[in-house]
Amino acid sequence: VPVVTEVTASLYEHCIRAILKSLTFGEHGLPLMGSGDWNDGMNLVGIQGKGESIWLGFFLYDVLTEFASVAQARGDTVFMERCQTEAAKLQENLQKHGWDGQWYRRAYFDDGSVLGSVDSPECQIDSISQSWSVLSQAGDPERSMAAMAALEQRLVRRDRGLIQLLDPPFDRSDLNPGYIKGYVPGVRENGGQYTHAAIWASMAFAKLGDSKHAWELMDLMNPVNHSVSPEGASAYKVEPYVAAADVYALAPHIGRGGWTWYTGSAGCMYRLIVESLLGLKREGDKLHFAPCLPADWSSLKIAYRYRETTYHIAIIQTQ
Repeated sequence: VPVVTEVTASLYEHCIRAILKSLTFGEHGLPLMGSGDWNDGMNLVGIQGKGESIWLGFFLYDVLTEFASVAQARGDTVFMERCQTEAAKLQENLQKHGWDGQWYRRAYFDDGSVLGSVDSPECQIDSISQSWSVLSQAGDPERSMAAMAALEQRLVRRDRGLIQLLDPPFDRSDLNPGYIKGYVPGVRENGGQYTHAAIWASMAFAKLGDSKHAWELMDLMNPVNHSVSPEGASAYKVEPYVAAADVYALAPHIGRGGWTWYTGSAGCMYRLIVESLLGLKREGDKLHFAPCLPADWSSLKIAYRYRETTYHIAIIQTQ
């Protein structure tokens, strides 16, 4: 039963406590996965307290490097240096134990066996490890490029109009990552499109400056595009004006949307469009521009309101 504590702390101190709590690592020096990371369907990978998450390693690296700047701004040199030291060790371990030869692995089970390897019978490749090797900038640049190429080749299913989370789906092998295996292959997290992860893939291509693939993936996810024809609408079967959490990759339901009005994916998709693709980003009292536009766009205009002032911004693409 939850109780109200008498201990109080600032928001900054809460953040420090959360980060310190996360600095628990397994034998490979990677974060413990526990009963699930981003993918709560993988709830048995580290249930015994030994399994490690490679994706979470990239995510934690990003938290550490970003928060180091926060600590520096507050004059907290001690915690800034702690974040930098932990991030450097984590990056080294990710490169040493996370790379599979063609892409980044997903996790280690409690018994030390690998999830997300070319040698795995199922879930040989998972998109979020590849995307976050780029988004966190913890990945080796050449490896991250190869990982994203593998994602594009193995998980972008243009013939089905979707972007798989992982492949092959869990089905008949002895691998038991958790309740994700309870979904039939090709549905939801188990080899279908999980839109939140697909958005990260598009963000990663944009961060690499690959506008072609960034926009192609956005077009595949755009709910409007699923209903531009009667055939598409009949397959999609859900609202064409809101984000769907997932899109099925299983016959006879290929292309069918599920769990619409999903605010997590909607919010992330908004950031993809505004920040990653159009390149508009506010940090504090400064506005930054780093557009990643299609080659056939000559220009765009943005009306941006900040408090009581509206800024009319024109961006011209000259190359």
